[in-house]
This record gives sequence, C-alpha cells and structure tokens, in this order.
Amino acid sequence: MTVSVGARRSLPSGIEYAIDATGLRKTYRSRKGRQVAVAGLDLKVPNGGVHGFLGPNGSGKTTTIRMLLGLITADSGTMRVFDQELPAALPSVIGRIGAIVEQPKFFPSFSGRKNLALLAQGIGVPKARVGAVLDEVGLGDRGRDKFRTYSLGMKQRLAIAGTLLKDPDLLIFDEPTNGLDPAGIHEIRATMRGLADRGKTVLVSSHILTEVQQVADTVSIIGRGRLLAEGQVADILAASGGESVLVGIEDVHRAGTVLTEAGYRVAPLPDRMLQVSRPSAGLHPAEITRLLAGYQLYVHELTPVRANLESVFLELTAEEHLGAHPTDRTRA
Repeated sequence: MTVSVGARRSLPSGIEYAIDATGLRKTYRSRKGRQVAVAGLDLKVPNGGVHGFLGPNGSGKTTTIRMLLGLITADSGTMRVFDQELPAALPSVIGRIGAIVEQPKFFPSFSGRKNLALLAQGIGVPKARVGAVLDEVGLGDRGRDKFRTYSLGMKQRLAIAGTLLKDPDLLIFDEPTNGLDPAGIHEIRATMRGLADRGKTVLVSSHILTEVQQVADTVSIIGRGRLLAEGQVADILAASGGESVLVGIEDVHRAGTVLTEAGYRVAPLPDRMLQVSRPSAGLHPAEITRLLAGYQLYVHELTPVRANLESVFLELTAEEHLGAHPTDRTRA
C-alpha cells in the first residue's frame, strides 16, 4: 500500500479549495492531563462535489468541524474558507456555510413547512424559499405533515432543508446518517449527491467509511487527530493495491511476522483474523497458505476482499499503530 502519512498529499495541485486548513491542533484539559483531540491536522476540501471526512469515533472529526465553524478556538494552525482566513473573516463567510453539527430541534406538533417558515423568519430569509428547499430534499409532498410523523430519514432531510434556506455554497454535515435505517441512509446519500451535482460543496464526516465511499468524490481519512490519507477515492483505492485477503489462523502474531518478513502488509483484526495485502506484486492467496504451511501455520479461513476505504483505513492505522481514540496526553 502506498497511501500513507508520508505521501498523504494526493490531491492534484492547482485546484481551488472551499476549505484549506493546515496544522490544526486542539487539546483539552482533563484530570489525567491534556488530551490531544486534533494533532497538527491538514484538511483540504476542493470546491464542488462531496468530500468525505472519515475516521473512527473519537478521531477528531467533530472537533475539527467546530473549529471551522468558530464554535471552539484552535490552539494553533491556520484555516481558510473560500480563501478567507478564519476566524477573523468568519462574519463575512458564515452566510455561505450551512451546517448540521448536532441533532436539530424542531417543533413536533408543527408541520415541516411551518418549522422551516419559522426558521426562515428568524434568519431573515424570504418565506418563498421554504417550498423550494422542501422540493430540493424531496419533501415537497410531505411539507404539510406534522414533524412528529416523519421518519428519521425525513427528519434529517428537513434539517438539511433548513441549512439550504440561505442557499449556502458549502454544506457541512457531521455524521448525518447516524441512527438511520438503510432506506434513510439512501435518502441522505441521494440528497448529498444531488446538492453536489448542483455545484455545492458538501463536507460529510462519518465513521462509516464504506457508506461514504458510495457518494464521495474525494476524501480525507484521519486517525487520532492526524491526517492518514487524502485524495480522489479512486486514486486511494488504486494505491492500496486493489485487493487483500482475510486470513483466519490461530497464531496470528507469528503468522503476521512471517507474512511481514515475506513482504506482505498485515493488519490485525478481531477473532484471530489478519487482513493481508501486497503492494509491490500481485496477490495470490494460494501463496499465502503455502508460505504459512512451511512454518506449520495452518489457515482455517481465506477470503479475498476487494479494496474499499475501510480496508485502506485498517492498513493505515496498522502501519501507524493508531487506534480509534486519541491517547496522546501530556501532564497539565
């Protein structure tokens, strides 16, 4: 696999960015000292399209988004949105940004249309926008229904409609499919794709990497507040070598050592499983079984896997010894 921290700048040069952040760092005090939530993170989001901001829970995604929106202050680093430096220029660019960071609050007994009309009045947007944004998210025929009758997916689409009232150029969605069933996830995915096809820039954070893979044009993958890889989805998957194999074996530690010394990339998984890939040559599962058998290590499961963003992430975190939660702490 060739996509790594050392080669993370895989977005093409000469393009314009809706978001360009460099060296972002944020720490929090705790009883155990200082906990690093974001550790020198770079984030580049090209103008137009869907950009996936991916990583496990606790990797620093929400903290980064809160810094971009001016909700919390970065300890260090620089941020530019539409080539305006933040936080100084936030008042001049905030009107071009729509964001859902927490579960939005609507009146359950009011219709979706009435909820949006109240929101439009509060932010000084003509009420005529309400019908337009309801149509845009596919709720035009349900706008007069009470909010409490909406499914979770419909409620999330109404929240997206609320962000569209001021017709922003950049939309930021933090884990927008949390708690949704497959139908709801499909609805949100289609809504995001439709917005991007209209020329909007959509930044969507998620810990479900394979889900975002289906809608994103470009991605940034992070772990423990650090950038692990970024670029076009197709390029990142191609750089991973394109395929891997799940190997089930009793002595995973010894098998991992044997495979690593033979030039394979190995990522440990639960239940005595290894994910094995080979960056510099073709991957032949039969060779793996023969190699391990030569050391009296016998495979009980061997399953080819096509490359996806989740498998890429597993390899990256295995190489960098990163887990799901930030643990970089110093004494207060």
